[in-house]
Amino acid sequence: MKKELIIRSNSSAVDFALLKDGKLIELNKEVEGNKFSVGDIFYAKVRKSVSGLNAAFVNVGHEKDGFLHYHDLGPKLPSMLNFIKQVSTGKTKDFLLKNFKFSADIEKTGKVADIIDQGQHILVQVVKEPISTKGPRISSELSLAGRYMVLVPFSDRISISQKIEDREEKKRLKRLVQNIRPKNFGVIIRTVAKNKKVAELDADLQNLLQRWKKMCASIPKIKKYPTKVLSEINRSSSILRDIFDDSFTGIHVDDPELLADVQDYLSTIAPKKKDIVKLYNNSLPIFEKYGIERQIKTSFGKTVSMQKGAYLVIEHTEALHVIDVNSGNRSNKSKSQEDTAMEVNMLSATEIARQLRLRDMGGIIVVDFIDLASGENRRKLFEHLREEMSSDRTKHKILPPSKFGLIQITRQRVRPEMNIKTKEPNPNVNGEVEAPIVLLDKINADLNKIVKQAKHQKKRIHLHVHPFIAAYLHQGLYSIRMQWWVRHRRRVNIVPRDAYQYLHYRFADQNNKALRA
Repeated sequence: MKKELIIRSNSSAVDFALLKDGKLIELNKEVEGNKFSVGDIFYAKVRKSVSGLNAAFVNVGHEKDGFLHYHDLGPKLPSMLNFIKQVSTGKTKDFLLKNFKFSADIEKTGKVADIIDQGQHILVQVVKEPISTKGPRISSELSLAGRYMVLVPFSDRISISQKIEDREEKKRLKRLVQNIRPKNFGVIIRTVAKNKKVAELDADLQNLLQRWKKMCASIPKIKKYPTKVLSEINRSSSILRDIFDDSFTGIHVDDPELLADVQDYLSTIAPKKKDIVKLYNNSLPIFEKYGIERQIKTSFGKTVSMQKGAYLVIEHTEALHVIDVNSGNRSNKSKSQEDTAMEVNMLSATEIARQLRLRDMGGIIVVDFIDLASGENRRKLFEHLREEMSSDRTKHKILPPSKFGLIQITRQRVRPEMNIKTKEPNPNVNGEVEAPIVLLDKINADLNKIVKQAKHQKKRIHLHVHPFIAAYLHQGLYSIRMQWWVRHRRRVNIVPRDAYQYLHYRFADQNNKALRA
């Protein structure tokens, strides 16, 4: 298995594409100025509590207040509030909680109005980003995520990822962490900690403790509320932290500054793999080079095509997502209708698992597979879907097929769904599209001017166009591109661009600098 991470940077966002054997399986975007990422910690003020919801609304600086439910307060909330009060007034600088005495835990069935008051200052962490008309979902159970573990202040519990199944390895990890863990700090051991040595675990723990101490030291200096006191690490580092493993063969970045950040972070978590980070320096955009633009166009949309003519229809509603599996016009080489349905369903299960990660679909997902008569086949399909989704980092649960043949999936939603429009607007207001010859006249006119302006230069000219137009320019033995060579004695390199619309074209030199007519 070959994994590659392709990182594209532009003025307003950074895009991350994860490829598995050349196929796009995950797409992330880091938008500049995003103030509310999962993991961010704010020192905020409680605006009001609502007894009917048993929750409080907290001003975290978003246009919609953060939602803090009673169950998200955490049993150690009184201890945390006491600690914040001591830190903010300068009464304690013992940020490692060595001599800190815990208060009594809150009741599991209590009322939020009895625990926190309006106008009270509190530390909260974003657990779900603002989505649609809702503000962020927040929690006062704080946690700091590292490479191998998650640090949980005001706790003494050690938990281990359920994906680590070896009992002996669980005992070993728990014993190691128990020896290095500071008092009054809990630890959640992540899956990637499997088979790691104590030195690596301790280095990760010390880094998390330093982040905690730095955050605590900033609290007495706060003069306005709300204030972000701890930011989640940048998206590139957080993605590497969560998904990087030994199967990665390449990380390609098109921005020198971002390259340095990725190399620095990779040198701390996997020094031996630092050399796989490469700077992409080519006139062809990085997403075009690795075929990502083409995969985006074919993967995002209402209809998703698969092998042998089968396809999915994906519909989104306010409450849930619905996926319909269709056999399409595929040729039937199977012996029976049951075999055909089973083959299409197995292909669809693989693609559905990919689509959920790619679009980051959350909430309730209902999948209507093609009906299967055999109970054994239904079981095989269910197990296959579970296996395909086992690599999904997002929490999810899959229910067995219902009597109607539907499979229901719940998948945690922590940020807005990745939604990319694949339909292009009509180029003309009146609903008619220009003929190719009209577009060709425009390209010819611009090319004549460019050649005339640079007649003494022998630099190659690059024409970036939609793939359909590129095919038209290459068509035939005496193609239009060949005619340009005969007429101007200048070689024009045709660059198909999947990201371009039909009538969009651009001239550039070998350094990708625009040439204007």
